[in-house]
Amino acid sequence: MDQVGALPYRIMEDGRAQVMLITSRDTRRWVIPKGNHIAGLAPHESAAEEAFEEAGVRGIPCPTPLGTFTYLKRRRTGRSRTLEVTVFPISVVEQVESWPEQGQRDTGWFYLEDAAKNVTELQLKALISGFREPVIPASLAQRVLPAFRSKARKRVPMVAWFQSLMPTQGRFFDQFEAHAATLVAGADALAKLLHAEGPIAENIAEIVKREHEADDITRDVLQDVRRVFVTPFDRSAITSLIGVMDDAIDQMNGTAKSIELYEVTTFEPQMRDMSGIIVEAARVTAEAIPLLRSLGSNAGRLHDLTARLIKIEGHADDIHDAGLKALFKAHGQNAPMDFIVGREIYSHLEKIVDRFEDVANEIQGLVIDHA
Repeated sequence: MDQVGALPYRIMEDGRAQVMLITSRDTRRWVIPKGNHIAGLAPHESAAEEAFEEAGVRGIPCPTPLGTFTYLKRRRTGRSRTLEVTVFPISVVEQVESWPEQGQRDTGWFYLEDAAKNVTELQLKALISGFREPVIPASLAQRVLPAFRSKARKRVPMVAWFQSLMPTQGRFFDQFEAHAATLVAGADALAKLLHAEGPIAENIAEIVKREHEADDITRDVLQDVRRVFVTPFDRSAITSLIGVMDDAIDQMNGTAKSIELYEVTTFEPQMRDMSGIIVEAARVTAEAIPLLRSLGSNAGRLHDLTARLIKIEGHADDIHDAGLKALFKAHGQNAPMDFIVGREIYSHLEKIVDRFEDVANEIQGLVIDHA
């Protein structure tokens, strides 16, 4: 690992992603925050520090990198060297008013297509372009079907009679996407809670609120599965998918409740790292769910997204094990209650990530079934 880089991002209300770019000090071309690995910090922590020093952004870094790119580093002596940069996504919380390199660089928010056009390195262009697919509109079939039904009613009275008896197709895709939005909001609040971003009580209240919203959506899905005649997937697949999604936010709520119950106010570094992975898992899930509207044409992208979920789940397991080991060394002998409480929080965090892996497995199953 020659250098580490940060891809600071935010998701807009319409579902599109924006990333922050900065200008280099010498050539003034658009780049991402990057620099040498800082001794004593994990790679993703170094990337977050570079993002703060060069762009003034603070946020939740994911410990699992998005990928790498290479660029030519020119030295003042005239010589040059090819460096590889490992890039970590950072969900931006805020851009502060002042930062160390504020007067030396420009910063700007770009939609992905514009950001990819503005950077020079081909590998970085591909990495930015692939960060999040464009939001898909409703399929042509969904737009045409109501008009077709209207004409069919006029031509064939029996069709109108039959359709009046048959329940509507349901709102499964809308419900899945609404539930995914609660996962994103809950994950953001949980990460802020563990990173001491804002009052603990407010972040816990936000998680609880999102969990209640998710329960309402899940209840609607299960009711529709029972009453709707035509479903887009097998009924068991619908209930399994919404079930594991709901389990994820239930575990977020369980984490928040444990923190509230035991009045925990400080959190281990590995807990914060796992929350960064949870934010990334929620982001990936929120992109994948709308693609279910057209499984055939989106199979390739869904494969990439589910592979990302499975990869970060494996990384989360490693962080969980390291965190438990460090927790036991610090508190296992002298403060057993601190160890027990910390272990419970770690258990909830691990289960959250496991449920996102279950979401990936359910989506992969749908892709295979409808290939």
